[in-house]
Amino acid sequence: MADDSPFSKTVLTGAVRSFMPARELHKKLILVYSKATVLAVITTLVLCMFGLDFTARQYLIVGLASPIATLFFLVPDIWMIGRHSLPIRSVLETIERGERPSEEKVRAALVRALNLPFYSYIRVTFFHGPMAGLSSVGSLIILNWLFDGGYQPWQMVIFLAVAILFASPAHAIIEYFNLAKLLQPIIQGLWNYCGVLDRENQRQLIAVRLKSKLLYLCVFITALPLLFIAFSILFKVDLLLRNLGVHATAAQMQPLWTWTLSIVVVCMVSALAMAVLTSSDVSRSAALLAAGMNEVQRGNLAVNLKITGTDEYADLYRGFNHMIGGLRDEVRMLEISQSLGGELQLDVLISRILRAAAELLDAERSTLFVHDPEKKQLWSRYADGLQTVEIRIADTAGIAGAVFSSGQAENITDPYADPRFNQEVDRRTGYRTTSILCMPIVGKSGRPIGVTQVLNKKGGGVFTGKDEQRLRAFTAQIAVTLENAQLFDEVLAIKNYNDNILASTTNGVITLNNNRAVVTANDAARRILGMDGESIFERAIQDVFTSANPWVVKSVVKVQGTGLNDVVVDTEVLRPDGSKASVNLTTVPLRNAKGERIGFMLNFEDFTSEKRVKSTMARYMSKEVAEQLLEAGEAALGGQLQTVSVMFSDVRGFTTLAEAAGARETVSMLNEYFEQMVEVVFKHRGILDKYIGDAIMALFGSPFVAPDDADRAVATAIDMLLALAELNLRRGAQGQPPLEIGIGIATGDVIVGNIGSHRRMEYTVIGDGVNLASRLEAATKQYGVRVLLSENTVAALKTPIAHREIDLLRVKGKNSAVKVYEALGHYSEASFPALQQCMVLWETGLKHYRQREFLPAAAAFTAILAHHPDDKPSQIYLERCGHYAQSPPSADWNCVWSLKEK
Repeated sequence: MADDSPFSKTVLTGAVRSFMPARELHKKLILVYSKATVLAVITTLVLCMFGLDFTARQYLIVGLASPIATLFFLVPDIWMIGRHSLPIRSVLETIERGERPSEEKVRAALVRALNLPFYSYIRVTFFHGPMAGLSSVGSLIILNWLFDGGYQPWQMVIFLAVAILFASPAHAIIEYFNLAKLLQPIIQGLWNYCGVLDRENQRQLIAVRLKSKLLYLCVFITALPLLFIAFSILFKVDLLLRNLGVHATAAQMQPLWTWTLSIVVVCMVSALAMAVLTSSDVSRSAALLAAGMNEVQRGNLAVNLKITGTDEYADLYRGFNHMIGGLRDEVRMLEISQSLGGELQLDVLISRILRAAAELLDAERSTLFVHDPEKKQLWSRYADGLQTVEIRIADTAGIAGAVFSSGQAENITDPYADPRFNQEVDRRTGYRTTSILCMPIVGKSGRPIGVTQVLNKKGGGVFTGKDEQRLRAFTAQIAVTLENAQLFDEVLAIKNYNDNILASTTNGVITLNNNRAVVTANDAARRILGMDGESIFERAIQDVFTSANPWVVKSVVKVQGTGLNDVVVDTEVLRPDGSKASVNLTTVPLRNAKGERIGFMLNFEDFTSEKRVKSTMARYMSKEVAEQLLEAGEAALGGQLQTVSVMFSDVRGFTTLAEAAGARETVSMLNEYFEQMVEVVFKHRGILDKYIGDAIMALFGSPFVAPDDADRAVATAIDMLLALAELNLRRGAQGQPPLEIGIGIATGDVIVGNIGSHRRMEYTVIGDGVNLASRLEAATKQYGVRVLLSENTVAALKTPIAHREIDLLRVKGKNSAVKVYEALGHYSEASFPALQQCMVLWETGLKHYRQREFLPAAAAFTAILAHHPDDKPSQIYLERCGHYAQSPPSADWNCVWSLKEK
């Protein structure tokens, strides 16, 4: 979720510890819902006990049936909880696996976590409540039918009203606030994986303001219940009057009083709980805001309040963060201005100003143009790869020229609608300019000395008036620094001209006075000797070159005594850090115009890198080839067409082996295998071109062609198989499976040379010979052999080898067919019994096959299989003979077999 930044295992481990596991979150969500459901059911049963005149039998039946009735709405509710929490749990599972989730998924999880309490309120109010009411009424109807419960219609109506108007709101309140509390640490943790929510995510947030919470409290806890109480009391009074007559005693009124009192008490308790929970929510948010303010008061401007809700405090947090962000910007601008004040190198200053301007204004790019009054141009320099490119435009051209000429800032929200904007630059670079803020830089004289412009506000917005004020203040502070840098640049140019001769040389040069104290030392000398200027200047040569390098002092003493030059070749200098440099030293006396000796000069020629290159090249080729290549120089690495034998080898079934072994064992296995095979390649003076996964590509005849290139390539293949047999013996003793490889060798003209970009070059070969060798290696699997040679390789052999022609093959990607041969030198009597006799039979069978005499050919191949049943080429030809004997080939059959796969 991967890194444009790297994501270390340490960070991942800490994140996993700070998060609740996904499965535990799911359990707690269900637990919160279940607790609220149980409380709601108990509340309903208690109210019904006091208000519905249930007999003991009726109440017992209802109580026993309640768990079953609860399942009617419990199961779909739990399913909805799982669906609603899925984006959050998906991200938590990714973190648990030690992986970094993508920002898109984290933002979706954040939005869902922030909205989940509201989703619970909607679910309980509009789904759970009605379902609970229907379940209650349905249960009473079923109980009447099954057990003759005697429940009256008015009891069912009141039961339904209690479930919807009392139990459901209480459930919604409890679950809402418990979820908000449960999710708060998860939301805080998710912010660590996501910088900001984009506009689309912000639109998905459902704002539940404090006012909305209180309205819900008033409507569902106070208003509706009290209305229900009023109607129920009237109903019960009417019922009692009809049942008992006009006069009702106190005992007769007792049920009405008890009912009314219970309803009022429940309403009061619910309202109080709502108030307490709401005040707790407000207090928690206020405490976080107060803590942030205290941090700022202590001087910590890195405070960033993370939004964990969607009420008014979210707006307060945004405003607080915006305010602190502005304060940070002001402090940052001051720090940048102070740091820029000490920078006098113009190129570095321009680069730092560009970065600072883009950072301060949250822009994608920025440009600074400095005025050249002599040429009447605006110019700037910027880094392009390894080079610094200078651009110049007329001081009246474009938007920058207009701002420079007028001295007035320009804030352009649609550059393409402005005729001064040069759209050709965008078309050439592929960059789309959507907004520009351009500001003149005014010098001490009151006249513009340059222009600063920033492009494209991040997030798709436009530059505001505040951005204009920031850029104006920033340019005012950098104006003086820019003028000083221009002056310093002019002075430095003169000095650099004088120092360039000494500084440009790659040799280390140290000059001494007559007292043998160091006067000057160029950068190359300090680099070669591993010393800084302070440790060299004005020190005696015997103090600089201690007992570790006495030969340097001896050379100076010799020149001082003789007045003649002294040369010391191929000697090592021991640096202070313990490393060594290989150098040649030339010590000469220095004389003035009168010929008087005024000191000495030590010239150190460093050839350490040449030794290092030779050591590095030895990893890819034998020592002899490396030395020959270094002696030939870069000419040997240039592009040229030459005949090369290319060898490809590949491990059979590597994917299966890797899956069974695991990552660590796979790397160990490859390292052990490559160690053996590369030694064989170097033994026969081959060049290791590259590793391709578990495959090896080696070259014979590059960079230097030899008469025996093909012989060495084939000998390498045979020795690789023999070395592999020894390796497999060791692996078998350790209980490890054996390795099998296939090898393809092709010889032909290829293009040889350094191929790549100026940043990275690779010495390699390209051409049909490379492709053919790769195809032959792949074909070894189909023919069941271990080494396949092209006909050009066999023709180029100077020493005959044991081989047999396998087929006339047309590989994928080529129209013409090539003869393909198997090298037999790696077989023993045990691995291929009666080899000589079988090869005679093979030639007979192949001859009959190509003459369309399929029955005699089949007899020859059958005879080979009698000696060696595992000879797959004989099996293949036997199968072909059977096919062609039944269905003869067409008259234009040319015996060519085409490979459809690479």
